[in-house]
Amino acid sequence: MLDIALLRKDLDGVLARLNRRKSPQPFLDEARFRALEAERKQIQTQTETLQARRNALSKQIGQLKGKGEDTTALMAEVGGIGDELKASAERLEAIQAELSQMLLAVPNLPQDEVPVGTDETGNVEVRRWSPDGKGPRAFDFPVKDHVDLGEKLGLDFETGARLSGSRFSFLRGPVARLHRALAQFMLDVQTQQHGYTECYTPYLVQGKALLGTGQLPKFEQDLFHVTSGDGEASGSKWYLIPTSEVTLTNTVADTIVPLEQLPLKLTGHTPCFRSEAGSAGRDTRGMIRQHQFDKVEMVQITTPEQSNAALDEMVGHAEAILQQLELPYRVMQLCTGDMGFGAARTYDLEVWLPAQDTYREISSCSNCEAFQARRMQARYKTAQGKNEFVHTLNGSGLAVGRALVAVLENHQQADGSIRIPKALQPYLGGLDLLSA
Repeated sequence: MLDIALLRKDLDGVLARLNRRKSPQPFLDEARFRALEAERKQIQTQTETLQARRNALSKQIGQLKGKGEDTTALMAEVGGIGDELKASAERLEAIQAELSQMLLAVPNLPQDEVPVGTDETGNVEVRRWSPDGKGPRAFDFPVKDHVDLGEKLGLDFETGARLSGSRFSFLRGPVARLHRALAQFMLDVQTQQHGYTECYTPYLVQGKALLGTGQLPKFEQDLFHVTSGDGEASGSKWYLIPTSEVTLTNTVADTIVPLEQLPLKLTGHTPCFRSEAGSAGRDTRGMIRQHQFDKVEMVQITTPEQSNAALDEMVGHAEAILQQLELPYRVMQLCTGDMGFGAARTYDLEVWLPAQDTYREISSCSNCEAFQARRMQARYKTAQGKNEFVHTLNGSGLAVGRALVAVLENHQQADGSIRIPKALQPYLGGLDLLSA
């Protein structure tokens, strides 16, 4: 959430920065905001006048009573002022609530250094990496995609669809083992090499947690939710997490973190659940876009002065996974029109998929600055003893299913077996080749 004080101080400047996101629709109803703000100021001025009048009358009543004089008329006026103040307070509360709801739908402001663009075509490539420094592997046999490769290894979309419908998969045998090995490898790298604390989090959260990280209210259609046995009427409604960014980041909600504890570096392996609203017809083949997928998440909670450096660090932590898996990739800085709702700056890592002959996103690392912290009321105590909002960052380290796809396709052999990268071999009992 943006700081409403910033909008009150420089609304035109905020709108100009929001316009850099190149949305076809405005994020903020400027006319309504100005009208509410004008009414708010008028009510506050009126309230101050009424309070001053009531105080003066109360003093006058005290003096008259001391003289034994009649105060009936003045008491009636004080009572009327009390009624006016109550009505003003109720209206002011309604205005504040409407302003808060408006702000919940407004995205974060892009940092000045973020390239301006309308969509992914405006993203800027930062660098590329490949194991030999010469680019993606050149194959001397026809390349298969992960669906054909995985079928003989236990990748079963038919059973997944029969159990749960489209965009679900069922893994058994070698490919299930590889999937588990990838997740364990990622967790070990993030905890043992990069200093993150491993966490095991709930998969179901209340709406407040998703409000804090920005998925609610704007993106409710992208979420799955469940209710208790007696239904929604009881108010017992939980959402399946779209990413453990939600649970990890909310560990500091409604808290004041001591400065000496920052930065907090948290990681966790969880399933993620997304309805993929608006993606009908896209990536219908294979594991690229699923309703349920696993991810190892990275979250950092830090000070405003350190957050951009923390973002660069997190990008490097995600890159380290791809490098140890010997997977070609590129780093892209997202433009203003392609960034997520809560992000002020984002870098995507895109892994090379030979069967698609292109790079596809496998990690997205974002600095949300104080945007989530303000929604969560997550603060830290500065060296001067002042409470300030923390900065929050999140990134994939990595998406496990897409890493599985990339390993299958990039390390495939002519006979359909899969060469196992050296770093991953200890997690597969020393296997250097995976076959049916």
